[in-house]
Amino acid sequence: MRIVDVCAFYSPQGGGVRTYIEAKLRAAARFGHEMIVLAPGEDHQVEQRAPGAYLATIPAPPLPVDRRYRYFNDETALHRALDEWRPDHVEASSPWSSATMVGRWDGMASRSLVMHADPLSAYAYRLLGGIAPIPTIDRWFGWFWKHLRGLDRMFDMVVCANDQLSGRLRDQGLGKVETIPMGVERGLFSPARRSPELRREILATLGLEPSALLLMGIGRFAAEKRWEMVIRAARQCGRNDEVGLVLVGDGPRRRRLESLAAQAPHVAVLPPVGDRNDLARLLASADALVHGCEAETFCMVAGEARASGVPLIVPDRGAAVDQLVPGAGAIYRSGNESSLANAIAEFAAKGRELQRARAVQHSSARTMEQHFEQLFARYAELGRGPFKSSSAGPMVRGGPVFAQGLAASMGTSL
Repeated sequence: MRIVDVCAFYSPQGGGVRTYIEAKLRAAARFGHEMIVLAPGEDHQVEQRAPGAYLATIPAPPLPVDRRYRYFNDETALHRALDEWRPDHVEASSPWSSATMVGRWDGMASRSLVMHADPLSAYAYRLLGGIAPIPTIDRWFGWFWKHLRGLDRMFDMVVCANDQLSGRLRDQGLGKVETIPMGVERGLFSPARRSPELRREILATLGLEPSALLLMGIGRFAAEKRWEMVIRAARQCGRNDEVGLVLVGDGPRRRRLESLAAQAPHVAVLPPVGDRNDLARLLASADALVHGCEAETFCMVAGEARASGVPLIVPDRGAAVDQLVPGAGAIYRSGNESSLANAIAEFAAKGRELQRARAVQHSSARTMEQHFEQLFARYAELGRGPFKSSSAGPMVRGGPVFAQGLAASMGTSL
């Protein structure tokens, strides 16, 4: 079948969503499907990424809060692109306006809403949680839940990657919710990637001895990730124990984080690591992954840390806690700096080597291959059967012939 993913969250400079999309483009052909990721971009482009896999963009304006990203603002252009690609199944990966646009498209394809974002956790609960409990905030944002119930009626299924989010959606009246957990890249993240030499070098750079605790934080530098809280909690622990913290990523909060790190004796803020093998080696060499965000829908980096045999220090809400191996890490109260500092201290007191050994013992993790196998199987059940080529010519509805024609009509090239 042909699947089009209307992916509002894709950016070449993105984090977890970009990693997921790249894996999906590689996986589709292995399961006998064509995959087109349709993303907002600077202009019309169609780029072949693998046999039967394309990244296509249509012109869209930058997102004001993070100009690395763009957003769909032209429903007519989006519908025109869907008409040209003629999918068997359409995914919408944002619960905002682009999902409504997909829902209003009059094509015959089955369609799914994939919850790559949890806006209430990322914004409403985070900003208002200090003054009201979550049930009250949910009532204040009844309009959003009404919007999601409307999308639930427009789509054939709503896909979540963790049970916490699925449960909240069902509690608010959505009836088509299914949990399909994501996974990590097979064979890349492993305890075997650990490098004691790299660990010693990093600690030395931070001004610490090899006996110190090395914490790693990886992700987008945005407000909802709470990296400022992570830095302050690590600094608080550093008053009593030797604790080093390395943050890896990029985003609109970079300058703020660099300024805060400059005031802490053993904290470093690094740019993104483009080579995935280098990232796997860096992650496996940490004593623990520390994560600040309770709004994760899957938390790719927590899954990668688990596969690397690295203990986790994670909040009690959101998807990161799903990856925690009992006895290999700690849980803290979401959004609470003191609770996080206590969790770091608790982890250090229990002995990191023993906890790492337990994490290594349970490092087998669900793979992306397993995720896509389950996801595509569900789409096939929803759809109208696999695509069959027309006798008019090879791959009339897709592949190189179709993509080249589409690119020509857009005034671009593959």
